[in-house]
Amino acid sequence: MKIKIGNSMFTATLYDNQAATAFKSRLPMSVNMIELNGNEKYVDLPQSLPASASNPETIQNGDLMLYGSVTVVLFYKTFSTSYSYTRLGRIDDITGLVAALGSGNVSVSFELE
Repeated sequence: MKIKIGNSMFTATLYDNQAATAFKSRLPMSVNMIELNGNEKYVDLPQSLPASASNPETIQNGDLMLYGSVTVVLFYKTFSTSYSYTRLGRIDDITGLVAALGSGNVSVSFELE
């Protein structure tokens, strides 16, 4: 999958699970992702995805996760968490991700390669 943030392009690998398959079926998708906590961008989808949440204990920079059943979250910092998420995928090479996402809300496009 390709993720376009501003003029930057990243590739991501989707996991083999029901949530990722359902997410993939909705692509291409362009959304405005909202800044939260200085470590993530999120967007609420109009329809829920099948969730199978668990606590990953550590969020990695570049993780693409589902919070609840409608909130897609793209993380750009590594940190410990007590929250539960369904894994959707992961950015393959996070070089430049923090700079691309910036400090505020950002337009992001998800598309299949």
